[in-house]
Amino acid sequence: MAEETKTPEAERDASAGAAAAETDRGRLEAEIAELKDRLLRAAAEMENLRRRSEREIADTRQYAVSGFARDMLNVADNLRRALSSVPEGLPEGSADPIGLFVEGVALTERELAKVLSKFGIREIEAKGKKFDPNLHQAMFEVPDPELPSGTVVEVVQAGYTLGERTLRPAMVGVSKGGAKPAKDPVKDAPKEGAEPGASGAA
Repeated sequence: MAEETKTPEAERDASAGAAAAETDRGRLEAEIAELKDRLLRAAAEMENLRRRSEREIADTRQYAVSGFARDMLNVADNLRRALSSVPEGLPEGSADPIGLFVEGVALTERELAKVLSKFGIREIEAKGKKFDPNLHQAMFEVPDPELPSGTVVEVVQAGYTLGERTLRPAMVGVSKGGAKPAKDPVKDAPKEGAEPGASGAA
């Protein structure tokens, strides 16, 4: 049987068909790569949305009580004022009606503090700390040469935080420090072997 010979036209058609198939393959691969990229981007966006939603839900749960908590702080303030107005000479655990009343108020204050703490509401430790505008509200200055300027020396009204947020800043008095301490000639003397500065010239 004689071998079939391809005509030039057939060879051109076969070559054109192969080129077209290669072109289609390249186009399909590009489309697949683009769709894969879109899929990955959509998946990343969905994951970011999920995480953001979880954070927002957690924040809503944690800080939903902030309005109620601020009102309860007024109750805590009144209980503290009531206890601070009790005469110092009144013995603890006194059996008379006034002593029992004071003991009841103290128990109520402690129970309220436990409830506030249970919901993440904690009192700000202010006295003796460096003034922080995020936690403290300065009401007045107290001249005190013994303390560095900006130290909280008195708390007028306690402040509270709810989680990581300031629920109510502490109202405080802040020290206004005196003159800077004089230099210590022993501590400030140049160390042995050190290069002399301007003040160490002979």
